[in-house]
Amino acid sequence: MRTTRLSVDRERCIGAGMCAMTAPEVFDQDPDDGRVLLLHAEPPTAHRAAAQMAAGVCPSGAITLHDPESSRS
Repeated sequence: MRTTRLSVDRERCIGAGMCAMTAPEVFDQDPDDGRVLLLHAEPPTAHRAAAQMAAGVCPSGAITLHDPESSRS
């Protein structure tokens, strides 16, 4: 069974912090530059909805959600 995976583009990140506020179990901010830090590339089931929401509210689109369920034919 494949799980949902996340990836982040730190170069694209503007440091708004929406991800860390929305899903603090999955994301944090770098204390030096404020950019996104991915804590769990494969978030546990209990945190997947928050991770999806964080990807959706990211103002720079720096978070990508790779959902194996959506790639089924």
